This record gives sequence, C-alpha cells and structure tokens, in this order.
Amino acid sequence: MERELALEIVRVTELAALASAPWMGRGDKNSADGAATSAMRAMFDSVSIRGTVVIGEGEMDEAPMLYIGEEVGSLNGPEVDVAVDPLEGTDIVAKGLNNALSVIAVAGKGQLLHAPDMYMEKLAYGPALVGKLSISDPMEITLQKAADALNKKVSDLTVMILDRTRHDAIIKVLRKVGVRIKFLSDGDVAGAMAPAFPEAGIDLYVGSGGAPEGVLAAAALKCLGGELQARLMPADAAEYERCIQMGIEEPYRVLTMDDMVGTEDVIFAATGVTPGEFLGGVRYFPDERAETHSIVMRAKTKTVRFVRTLHYLPNKTLLQQT
Repeated sequence: MERELALEIVRVTELAALASAPWMGRGDKNSADGAATSAMRAMFDSVSIRGTVVIGEGEMDEAPMLYIGEEVGSLNGPEVDVAVDPLEGTDIVAKGLNNALSVIAVAGKGQLLHAPDMYMEKLAYGPALVGKLSISDPMEITLQKAADALNKKVSDLTVMILDRTRHDAIIKVLRKVGVRIKFLSDGDVAGAMAPAFPEAGIDLYVGSGGAPEGVLAAAALKCLGGELQARLMPADAAEYERCIQMGIEEPYRVLTMDDMVGTEDVIFAATGVTPGEFLGGVRYFPDERAETHSIVMRAKTKTVRFVRTLHYLPNKTLLQQT
C-alpha cells in the first residue's frame, strides 16, 4: 500500500464525520448513520484503491451502500480489504454524548477477518502489556498480571467497559478487587483503543461488544503497538453456522491480532464526530468553516498522525470537500 493512501483515507472519515455531526443531539440515529454512510461512499470514489468491503453496514439486501462485498475506490491502485464504520456510536450522536467516531481500516486483500455481526469477547491493552496477558485467564488473574507488569497495585488499575447488564458478572469482580471502572455508554472501537493512549489513563478494556468493531479496534492497536485478544460469542446454532460460512472454522477459539488483521501492513483512520478520549469532535464556526480532529496510522511504519483540519463549507455543501 502506498504511503499517500493514509492521507486519502482520512479525507473519507472527515467527510463522514462532517455529514453526521449536524444530527448530534437530535435523537435520530438512523439519519445520522445514513448521512455518514452516504458521504463516506461518495468520497471513496476519489481514493486510489481497488477495495472490497469486508466489514460494513451489512449484507447487500440490508444496506444500499457500503455493504459487505461492495467494491469501493477509484478501482485504480492496490487491491485491498476495507473495513468501515461510517458512524461508530449512532446512539452517542443521537443523545449528544462523547466518543462517536467515523472509522476506516484498510489492509491487503485477504488480511482482514470477515467478522460476523455478533458479540465478541475482548481484552485490549497498550504496548506495555503486549504478550503478558491471556483472555483465557480468569479476570482476577488478568488484573494481577497487568498490575505486576505495570508496577502498580491492582487497586490502582483503571479498567474500561461498556455499561451493559451482560457485564454484571465482570463488574462484580472488578468491584471486588477494587479497580477503578470507567463506563462507556457506547463507542466500542474508541474504548478498545483507549489503553494505547497514555493520556486516556486506561489500563485495560474488557467485556464484549460487536465483532466487526473488534476487527477495527485490532487494526488501530496494531498501528499503536497495542494488542487485542478476542473470542466470538455465537448466541445460537444459526450464528455458529454463520461463522462457518464466513470461513471461521473454529468459532470459539481465541483470535489473535494476526487472525483479525493479518501479518502485513494496515492503515487506520478515524475522525471524531463528538469529543472523546483522544479526539475532539466536529466544531462549527460562524464563517462557514468547520474543524475536525482525526488520527491516521500505519502499522508498517508505526506512524501516528493527529490531523486538525479546517473545512470551508459554503451553504454546508459537504460533498464539495476534497
């Protein structure tokens, strides 16, 4: 993949964020998601790739754009897998909360896991803990290993988790050992990325969330030098069979970074829609300008760029952005 592709990709997430941000706090998550998807799809036409969506808005009969299997890009350039979430945190935007993102990951053809739309158990952490933890360990053991590796007391750890009733048993353990808990209302990708940013103050991300979001987070963590271990959680025979159909022969086995994002280069880009742990949200100014904050990263070089962009939006015609 060309180095220039990284900056082409971030222009796509910028436009999706700009398109969805006006729906912030309006209680209409579907319109926010639709705006982000339409803008992202239109902007992809200018990107120099022959891309195939492997993680997107759903199957062709469920999603009119950015569906799994759709070809994207100018069709001139490298052949790549594309994973997208035009608006990661639709409820966040609808409610005017934090940590909504527009997200894209790009890797060589055949590198990204074709993750089925189901829950995935996740354990994410930053570079200091790589190779030192196992998702198969009981939570108490994981916390003790993390504390020892970070030269902290267990009670000094901060763990992030989605605020869901399905996590009650995990939360009970976290309370019992006395760690600090930071709850997320939504925003699974941002949550899993947080431990790789020292300024976020998060040591571990635990619990279950969407499998497609897990692959996107794994792509980001590969660029950041962190790690995500995962395990699919098929709820019934139909979901188990869905895994088999998508090429996952052992649905319950532990998935490593190589399983999810391959062994070659990965590019990841995200733009904040609402303010979050490490990115600001879209801001509008009176002079027909808007500001976006993005991150774009490449695994091969471990380059991490934070991009602050001022966009000129005459009459808020978003698709004029280039």
